[in-house]
Amino acid sequence: MQELPVEAGHTQPVQVHFDDLDFLGMVHNSRHALFVERAITAYWQEQGWSTDPDRSRYRDTHLVVREFLVTYEEPIRGTGDVGVWFRISRLGRTSVTYEFQVRSADGRCVHARGHRVQVRIDPETLKPLAFSDELRETAHGLMREPARR
Repeated sequence: MQELPVEAGHTQPVQVHFDDLDFLGMVHNSRHALFVERAITAYWQEQGWSTDPDRSRYRDTHLVVREFLVTYEEPIRGTGDVGVWFRISRLGRTSVTYEFQVRSADGRCVHARGHRVQVRIDPETLKPLAFSDELRETAHGLMREPARR
């Protein structure tokens, strides 16, 4: 798989803790998804998003993961920092697809890569709901290609 360009998207530092490791001293496979969740959540919180509708800059507070694919490249050995790079590869009416890489702190090694699909839902009906214009505007900063106006 080809290296994704670093100029698009965002890299968020995430700390690897001792309890993220398996009995071989490597990050357990399930933790990579957690690192991605932490990185994307931290980014959106910096943009004013919150799970609490009364505190959120956006109306889009109820989101669920529809799909999560992780391909492992190189193990992460021990604790310390990693960088989770991500960008939005598709922004639909009700869903968003993120591409991601879990990288070494210096960005030279790709430990894992994949994609994650999230859907905005109505909290009452649990049916898909269109993203707000406010969220779409912010999301364009993470898009593979700049928004055309």
